[in-house]
Amino acid sequence: MESVRYHRILLKLSGEALSSGAGQGIEPTKAMGIAQRVKEVREMGVDVAIVIGAGNLWRGKTGLEMGMDRATADYMGMLATVMNALALMDSLESIGVMTRVQSAIEMRSVAEPYIRRRAIRHLEKGRVVIFGGGTGNPYFSTDTAAALRAMEIDADVLIKATKVDGVYDSDPKLNPQAVKFDHLTYIETLNRRLEVMDSTAVSLCMENKLPILVLNLWDPTALRRALLGQPVGTLVTVE
Repeated sequence: MESVRYHRILLKLSGEALSSGAGQGIEPTKAMGIAQRVKEVREMGVDVAIVIGAGNLWRGKTGLEMGMDRATADYMGMLATVMNALALMDSLESIGVMTRVQSAIEMRSVAEPYIRRRAIRHLEKGRVVIFGGGTGNPYFSTDTAAALRAMEIDADVLIKATKVDGVYDSDPKLNPQAVKFDHLTYIETLNRRLEVMDSTAVSLCMENKLPILVLNLWDPTALRRALLGQPVGTLVTVE
């Protein structure tokens, strides 16, 4: 078995990672593509936990623009993350990867309630754990949920999976002169207001010295190379 740098990871996915080009709905082939990458990581002996967003199904911002109560809009988003979690679980189990979905909002018919020690036990048994339902509280993003769960399960790194190969000083799709950062500190990330994760999530990682690695999940080799300690994407650390 290859020597890996990180033995337990929390993979943060956007809901759009499961969608088609329009960014809406759940596309089974996209879910299967993610499942295949996760399987490769598991075969390296790495424990994998996942937090997934819900932007492909519901955006609280849309509800707010329509006059919806903020808490209600957020709860709808949390429920949508469970739908995405179940879709990803189905893809993983179809290729032989044992998976458990835990939800911060209890819905025992479809998912286990979130229990930290049970989640850790699943990981120790080689199962992938997908955390749905955000933090279970409104006003917190799935970025914050990812940071919180990563610390609770003693993850070695929080990996933010995106469609670009790291963090840039501006949008590389709009600015061909955009500069990519190989490394950032938490303070630089916050001061520059770089869209790595929301400020609450970054601050939580900073307080607990949890590294954040931003990489392109759709690069077929990026995740594997990162776990082997090769320079990939943008790493955010204390210094």
